[in-house]
Amino acid sequence: MNKHFTLIILLIAAIFRTFAADTMTGIYDDRIRSLQVRLAGDDFAPPVIQLNSADRIQVDFDCLDEDRRYLRCSLVHCNANWQPSQLVESEYVDGFNESTIDNYDFSRATTVHYVHYSITLPNEQLQMTKSGNYLLKVYDEDDPSETLLQCRFCVSEGTIPLAVSAASQTDIDYNKSHQQLTVIADVEHAGVQDPFNDLLVTASQNGRLDNEVSVRQPLRVQGSRVIYEHIPALIFDAGNEYRRMEFVSDTYPGMRVDNIEYFAPYYHYKLYTDDSRADEPYLYDSTQHGRYFIREYNSSQSDIEADYGVVHFTLDYPDTPGAMIFLDGDFVQRRFDDNSRMFFNPSTGLYERAMLLKQGAYNYQYLIVPPGAKRGYTNALEGDKYQTVNEYTVKIYHRRPGERYDRLAGFGTCKTDI
Repeated sequence: MNKHFTLIILLIAAIFRTFAADTMTGIYDDRIRSLQVRLAGDDFAPPVIQLNSADRIQVDFDCLDEDRRYLRCSLVHCNANWQPSQLVESEYVDGFNESTIDNYDFSRATTVHYVHYSITLPNEQLQMTKSGNYLLKVYDEDDPSETLLQCRFCVSEGTIPLAVSAASQTDIDYNKSHQQLTVIADVEHAGVQDPFNDLLVTASQNGRLDNEVSVRQPLRVQGSRVIYEHIPALIFDAGNEYRRMEFVSDTYPGMRVDNIEYFAPYYHYKLYTDDSRADEPYLYDSTQHGRYFIREYNSSQSDIEADYGVVHFTLDYPDTPGAMIFLDGDFVQRRFDDNSRMFFNPSTGLYERAMLLKQGAYNYQYLIVPPGAKRGYTNALEGDKYQTVNEYTVKIYHRRPGERYDRLAGFGTCKTDI
């Protein structure tokens, strides 16, 4: 009996670890492409909405099919660390936790046929009643156990306003290769009893997840102000401005496109070969901090009239056995996997990656992941330039004594102030 009990416990733990390890935004069906999660009406804002407000989350994606699929979606409520919370569905959703995806349209005049889907949350069928982190899961109507894609978004209460600033004068260097955040939270109207134990702050740089940090202990409390400054965890590698490329036509090369060729069934866009920028001087460029935007130059409805093509990335960098090099940006869902990994080709002496992308403007950078590491580093391939204009997003979570979930009490954003 004890052996059977132990096996059951181990099986449950293994299932939980599998789920817990993959709550990132991601695509699990090869036919699904171009997943975007945005604040409706503001493509430059993080996907965070205010509870019980007119704010909406918009999720868009394509499915490379000739005909519509009957899709549904549901929500998982998560704690601050993106693990499923202890709440049951009826505690965080008003009504039944499922919605049909009826907003779709077919591609027009494209070589690659696809169906474009759009989800708006909350909607009449799916309404969130609690603040916090949410994971949206999309699946076929007749197979709800098979997740086709999932994506993260947040719902904030707005009870704790945040003042966030970033500077290159840090506790480890001065105008060299790092940037440091200072966060001041106003808890006057939030009912916080113990700021040192009831609050958790998370900070991310340019939407990256691999170097996102969490801070529990503030430096000090002054009245209703909880101050997070001179904290080592809030020091980030400065990185560099994102690289940009654009392909919006199949008749002329766009930004960073060397040439275009057609090999049925796709157009192929070969980009100019990239080099390491580590030793180059800093050069300001106005980027979108890792975002991408769908656009076809001659269309007013790019969501359904932009075509798909194979984009060829190449990087001139010595082979680094053991270490791995990845593309980073929203277009690869910020994941380190085979889709975003650059592979060294001995015959060309270059790192290469080809992927099917939708016409538009893209931000990207290269990250190197050393052996055994779980995060990527910019220093070898992009350089760490203190002047870089980075976009930081900070969230503050509040778990009241006796509660079974983390409230998202507030969030704030800033760009580096040099």
